[in-house]
Amino acid sequence: MLASEALQCPTLLANGFGGHRIEGIGDKHVPWIHNVKNTDMVSAIDDEDSMRLLRLFNEAAGQEYLKKQGIDAALIEKLPYLGISSIANLLSAIKMAKYYEMSENDVIFTVFTDSAEMYLSRLEEMNTARGAYSLQQAQLDEQACLSGQKTDNLLELTYTDRKRIHNLKYFTWIEQQGKSVDELNAQWYDETYWNERFSIVPQWDKEIKAFNEKTGLSRKYL
Repeated sequence: MLASEALQCPTLLANGFGGHRIEGIGDKHVPWIHNVKNTDMVSAIDDEDSMRLLRLFNEAAGQEYLKKQGIDAALIEKLPYLGISSIANLLSAIKMAKYYEMSENDVIFTVFTDSAEMYLSRLEEMNTARGAYSLQQAQLDEQACLSGQKTDNLLELTYTDRKRIHNLKYFTWIEQQGKSVDELNAQWYDETYWNERFSIVPQWDKEIKAFNEKTGLSRKYL
């Protein structure tokens, strides 16, 4: 399992802090429900890469460039399903695949947590600040930020790396949020802890499905 974060706020990678443009993701803390002991890698994504690919995936010139590269039209139509955070997850998956020298015979499962629909104002802002999007810029963005993605800012975690990240939970959840040290230790040492916590996932799935049906999302996207 790989945990992804913004390079401009590398909390998991380097106990760091800072501001970033990958909107919607938590930062400067380790989520209480994150099983750090089960995490294999940490990846930090430059928010500039996510922003440039947001344009590539959504601007007409970007989609035209991708079509000229032989990308299936049906896939290109779905690229706006990826928002800034989703693109960061995609790039982390690419880094992981390159690090482990994976091929078309391997499978990586990631989560797309948002869509470009939430960031139309960001596209307008970039067009205003950087000028209209062009085929030339699309080529630069695809080669630098997508196909040119490297394995930098990527850490394969040792046991002590995992423990370091796990221990960061103390400052947010024990000192600030009133969680107990006993439960924090149970997350690390009690082998039954996570199985018990996630035994209710099937019920969560039912509730999520019911919510999506009520809002109409199931009919729109599924």
